[in-house]
Amino acid sequence: MSYKIFVDGQEGTTGLQINEYLAQRDDVEVLRIDADKRKDPAERKRLINASDITFLCLPDDAAREAVALADNPATCIIDASTAHRVHPGWVYGLPELERQQRERIRTSKRIANPGCHATAFILALRPLVASGLLPAGTQVAAHSITGYSGGGKKMIESYRNAQRIDAPRPYALALTHKHLPEMRAHTGLDIAPIFVPIVGPFYKGLAVTAYLHPGQFARKATPAEVQKILADYYAGEAFIRVHPCDLEAATDGGFFNVEASNDSNRVDLFVFGNEERMLVVSRLDNLGKGASGAAVQSMNIHLGIDETKGLV
Repeated sequence: MSYKIFVDGQEGTTGLQINEYLAQRDDVEVLRIDADKRKDPAERKRLINASDITFLCLPDDAAREAVALADNPATCIIDASTAHRVHPGWVYGLPELERQQRERIRTSKRIANPGCHATAFILALRPLVASGLLPAGTQVAAHSITGYSGGGKKMIESYRNAQRIDAPRPYALALTHKHLPEMRAHTGLDIAPIFVPIVGPFYKGLAVTAYLHPGQFARKATPAEVQKILADYYAGEAFIRVHPCDLEAATDGGFFNVEASNDSNRVDLFVFGNEERMLVVSRLDNLGKGASGAAVQSMNIHLGIDETKGLV
């Protein structure tokens, strides 16, 4: 069976990557919009409603406008923008979130694709909150270092054209990053984290580091016990690897490689530290599991296809 897929915003970073995934498939037909009609509401509406799946790779306001064009009840919208990630009428497109999430994705016609920083943060913290180890009222501090592709076309151009941007650059220093609502809502935390993202001088790759003090825990726990909570929660997951508590094996002489999950839909989770202070690190490809790969994974689940199809 062939499914009809439309990518609204196909020229953006996420849209281009989704098209690369789809180009390798023999079970989908990609509906193309003529370049001169990309902003034509009538043509976009026609293609959206002719599709089984429409991916929205658009700014938030444009994504909301696109949703308003959809009147075919059989069309599933997967929105890669921030617009609907905590909207009560939309399902969050993170299958590993909890046991019921895949069924929600399978049956919903409105799926919000998670943010890259949020995916890494949520997958690191959700099991600890769900287990009761980390109380919901805890305010967690975290940072994320990411490749510049996460900033889209404008940032990519600035890095490629600039004579020198060699240093990492923290941003969102007002502590109001747009991923905070989903980071709070989908971990089960009552309080948004203190979160600082950092853009590095490399194309892609992302690692979120959450800082945990055992005094925050509801009961005593060692790094090995925290690692076991993560490993048990994600047992059997195709795209999540929970690594043993082995600093030497997880690093290169103590240095952590942010790019080591690139070109995959994989999330690698690590626990570092000791009984007095700990780190949980979550690493992914910000263009893979952090964006386009996650969208294709949700598409597969919704269509009843093996969710790993076309992904590594």
